[in-house]
Amino acid sequence: MNTREIKAQKQGWIPKKERIWIILAIIIAALIMLWELRGLLQLSLTTLHSRQFEHTFKGFGSNARIALFCVLAYYVLLRAIKLRHLKGYGKVKKWLSTLLRFARRWHTPAAILAIAFIILHTVAVFMHGFKFDFNNISGLLSLVVLLPVPISGLFRYQRMDRKWHLRSGVAFAILFLIHSFL
Repeated sequence: MNTREIKAQKQGWIPKKERIWIILAIIIAALIMLWELRGLLQLSLTTLHSRQFEHTFKGFGSNARIALFCVLAYYVLLRAIKLRHLKGYGKVKKWLSTLLRFARRWHTPAAILAIAFIILHTVAVFMHGFKFDFNNISGLLSLVVLLPVPISGLFRYQRMDRKWHLRSGVAFAILFLIHSFL
C-alpha cells in the first residue's frame, strides 16, 4: 500500500474538517423529514387529494431545487475558474476561487438537505396520487438516477469512485432540470 491509501484508511470515510458539517446536515435533514412526515401522515384523505395539498408537495420540490442549485454551483464555479478567457483577470479569478471554496464547503451539506426534501416531495406525490404523465415519470427517473450519487460521493472521499459521482450527478442534474422546468 502506498502512503495515500494508508492515510485514507486512517482518516475514515469523511475528512475531519467536513465531518461536523455533514453530521449536522444529517441531523437537520432527519429532523425535517420526521417533522414533515408526521404532519403528512396526520392529514385526512380529502386534504391529500385537494389542490391545496399540491402546493405542499410542490413546496418540498422548490426547497429541493434551491438546495440543488447550491450543490450544482460547485461544478459551475469549478468549470468557470478553468476558463481560458479569465487568464488576464486576476481579481475575477480570486473572487471566483473564494466562491468556489464556499461552494465546496457547502456542497455535501446542501446535498444532504436536498435529498431530504426530495424524499419528502416523493412521499407527498405518492400520497396525493401518482399519475403516469411526463412530469411524474421524469421525476421518478431522476430519483432512480439520484440513488447512486450519494453512495459514489462516499467513495469520492476515498478517491475510489472513478468519476461515477460526477457522471451520475450530471445525469441526475439533466433529468432534474427536465422534471423541474418542463
